[in-house]
Amino acid sequence: MRTIIIDDERLARTELKKLLLEFPEIEIVDEANNAEDGIKKINHHQPDLIFLDIQMPGKSGFELLQQLEYTPLVIFTTAYDEYALKAFEVNALDYLLKPIDSKRLEDAIKKLNIPDYEETEGVSFVNHDLLTENSQVFVKDGDRCWFVRLSEIRLFESVGNYAKVFFGTNKPLILKSLNALEERLDPKSFFRANRKHIINLRMIDKIEPYFNNGLLIELKDGEKIEVSRRQAVRFKEMMSF
Repeated sequence: MRTIIIDDERLARTELKKLLLEFPEIEIVDEANNAEDGIKKINHHQPDLIFLDIQMPGKSGFELLQQLEYTPLVIFTTAYDEYALKAFEVNALDYLLKPIDSKRLEDAIKKLNIPDYEETEGVSFVNHDLLTENSQVFVKDGDRCWFVRLSEIRLFESVGNYAKVFFGTNKPLILKSLNALEERLDPKSFFRANRKHIINLRMIDKIEPYFNNGLLIELKDGEKIEVSRRQAVRFKEMMSF
């Protein structure tokens, strides 16, 4: 899981990097010592995860999140406990107090639920044949596995280098980017609604006009997906609106 550390204290960044050596699934791709630099590096690398300090010169960690074009998973790292409630209000994965305890770090990383690389490489998404709605794919996430027909999958959601697969009540992760999936999926059945979502056209329940000439699509299981203005034009042409 590609990661950036953002903290104004060099020693804090160094200590966290040492602790993360125990977790080979975490790949540190960059670091930043202030919010402005952090924003640039997040938008450039589009990491899956950031370790983010709260109190920094200039902008705070919370202000950084408000300005992102791309929002990864967030684990806050701070010397102050009074921000914990606000941290979870912005959907932080965890909140680690400095000095960071190795056991608490391990608990936070377990929350990522990172699929094992070798296991996810075995799913049938990895070859290059076009997948139709009648294709069946093998999906494995940790110790759980499914053999599911594509027509039962209503949504793919980008989570960094992974994709979350929605079918029934299940939402496993597979090690596949949304761009790679889009190349494999039949465009007659699946549509790229925006940069984060591919939807199953057969699973659409409602369509409404939305902000800035976009569309809001509600799927049969209740998820609401925004179709960007650019993609809304394609969608209307495709569906003969």
